[in-house]
Amino acid sequence: GEAFSQGSHLAKHRRSHTGERPHRCPACGKTFCQSSDLARHRRTHLGKKALRCGDCGKLFRAGPALARHQRCHRRERAHCCADCGKGFVWASHLERHRRVHTGERPFPCISCGERFAQKAHLLQHRKTHSPDRPYKCGDCGKRFGEAPPFLAHQRGHAAQKSYTCSECGKGFAWASHLERHRRVHTGEKPYECPECGEAFSQSSHLTKHRRSH
Repeated sequence: GEAFSQGSHLAKHRRSHTGERPHRCPACGKTFCQSSDLARHRRTHLGKKALRCGDCGKLFRAGPALARHQRCHRRERAHCCADCGKGFVWASHLERHRRVHTGERPFPCISCGERFAQKAHLLQHRKTHSPDRPYKCGDCGKRFGEAPPFLAHQRGHAAQKSYTCSECGKGFAWASHLERHRRVHTGEKPYECPECGEAFSQSSHLTKHRRSH
């Protein structure tokens, strides 16, 4: 029955009951309830032999990761798109970008034939065919492997959006979604790529980015 003034505080409190640990360390996989605990833990990976980028001061544990990061500062973006002029450090990134212009979709789904421009999008799509996800949402088509998260998801479609952003007034059914939305206003990017140091506001964006390495 404890009350909270902010939805984000309620979300953090509820983890003490559910055991949810949504913040994962990209270096070792250990999970934490609070983002501040993850930030404190990640400093243990740096140790005394941390390598610092001379351009931006970013710290890295290993030389190869630092070298890849420094190319972002120093290497000329020699691979340019002939259609829009956008430059890329790596040829593979240019090749992926050009599909925006050509409409090429080289990754087909073997189950239904739908095609995708990026392999990551195909992998995400294939989960909808998985026999391990028998619960399908009638509103949006999303599938679930277990009933509890499926029911919780359905409540999100029907529930009153009781968590409201104090900055813009947008409402959310879940406190965790409000917490994620607020990063639009605060600029917080708690999910950092261990390979190149680029940071993201959502873990899904980091996951998609890491496939580029």
